[in-house]
Amino acid sequence: MALQLIGAGLPRTGTASLREALRYLLGAPVYHMSEAFAHPEHARTWVDAIEGDPPEWGDFLAGYAAGVDAPFSNCWRDLAAAYPDAPVLLSHRCDPKVWYRSMAATVLPRTRELLAKDDGDPMVPLFQVIFREVFTDIDDPDEAMAGYERWLGEVRAEVDPKRLIEWQPGDGWDPICRALGISVPDRPFPHENSTADYVARKAMRARKDQVRVASVRSSNQGAPE
Repeated sequence: MALQLIGAGLPRTGTASLREALRYLLGAPVYHMSEAFAHPEHARTWVDAIEGDPPEWGDFLAGYAAGVDAPFSNCWRDLAAAYPDAPVLLSHRCDPKVWYRSMAATVLPRTRELLAKDDGDPMVPLFQVIFREVFTDIDDPDEAMAGYERWLGEVRAEVDPKRLIEWQPGDGWDPICRALGISVPDRPFPHENSTADYVARKAMRARKDQVRVASVRSSNQGAPE
């Protein structure tokens, strides 16, 4: 299955809602950070891709119709080149301060948690590089917001306007359906992963982290010398 849409937006720009909307529209799985956590064996491939050594995308993303959110969006340039017929979706917030407030309450604390772990968790190396193009100091809001605006500017400058879809939470189905040539569904646009929802799942994420690391350690212990 060839990718039908390339998401270039950063986390906390409505990407979980987009994932559900695109799943419905395209009738197939959509890559999102949740997929990376569900498949920690993918982490090394994403790290390599972010560092300039991408996989054969058709093999690695076989079965996915689209992708949004990091780490997929970290590779938007390479993916856009690999799938030249796919529109590029730039999800963003109305203001960098709005985006940063959401990040500060959700993704940044989660990133700090992961960076404090050792490399026994395969997600740690991924989070060591995932925001490298946005900021170098996780505790500097001004740098993060400047990186967010720089990211948006680069996507807008490099993608043909006829190919680019600008989308903000609240825009709903119309921009996406127009670009894909699909009729607007007669159903509400999904609203997933609010800040409150994200914060409420902290204990669940911690349990999943423990299970993931235990599984990796068990696999490593059983591997032949």
